[in-house]
This record gives sequence, C-alpha cells and structure tokens, in this order.
Amino acid sequence: MITGHISQYKTFALHPALMRGLSFLNTTDFATIPAGTVEIDNRNIYAQIIDMDTTPKHENRPEVHRKYIDIQFLYKGKEQMGYAPDFGDNIIKENLLEQRDIIFYEDKIQNESTLIMTPGCFAIFFPTDIHRPGCICESACKIRKIVVKVAMDLLV
Repeated sequence: MITGHISQYKTFALHPALMRGLSFLNTTDFATIPAGTVEIDNRNIYAQIIDMDTTPKHENRPEVHRKYIDIQFLYKGKEQMGYAPDFGDNIIKENLLEQRDIIFYEDKIQNESTLIMTPGCFAIFFPTDIHRPGCICESACKIRKIVVKVAMDLLV
C-alpha cells in the first residue's frame, strides 16, 4: 500500500500507469462529473466515481483484487479504511474473481490497521493488500470517492 496527498503525487517514483491514474485524479474536476465509470485507457485504466454514505466498520467487508490495482481517492467527506497485508491465511467469504475481480474475506482480519482519508488523500492498494473502504470515521457522512483501476498486466 502507498498513501499520500494528490497535491504531492509527482514526488512519488511510480510506474507510468500508476502516475497516469494519479494525474487523472489531480486534473479532473469531480464536482462536474456524475457518478459512474470513466475510461482513461479503455479497460486498462478506468475510474469509478462513487457517491455513498460511510457505514460502520463491521458492515464493510474486507476485500482484495488480483487483476487490478486500486487507487482510492477521496474527493469529498471523511472516510476510515482498514488495511492489512494479505498472506493468504484469511477465510474467504465470497470469491467473485471471475465476475468482478474481487474476493471478500470474513470480517476478522489479522493485523488490520486504520487509515483516515480526508479530501485529496489517496491510497494505492496492490493485489497483496486487503482493504476495507467506506467506514465511518467520526460520524456517518456522505462521501464522493474515485477508484482508479489499473490493470496489473500494465506493470509486467
């Protein structure tokens, strides 16, 4: 996992595909774009613009992806996210890799840390990173977040 603020993304030495996703986040006015999907480079790099309410941690399932890297960016609101390395020892609750490139794990994740997201913050989650997005931070609130999906195939 890599975290930072979008105003400082150029200081990171990352793969060009990840930098392209971060550049999209830095240069796009998300106040004017409706929720939905925006293609940046076909299905190699695309963004999901999501409007949602934060919910209690126990209502959000820990997840991991295998084909895509997530760049999660908070545009509006305040969100808590869980994070833990995936060592392959967690119990799978639902495997949707073929349909949606996602595995949901049982609620109890070993060594789960907390990440507080405020507007402008981003977190990059690789296939070895479990994440639990959309959790209440201080109180429930509406958030707008953008998840840029970067195909792992671009990095090999």
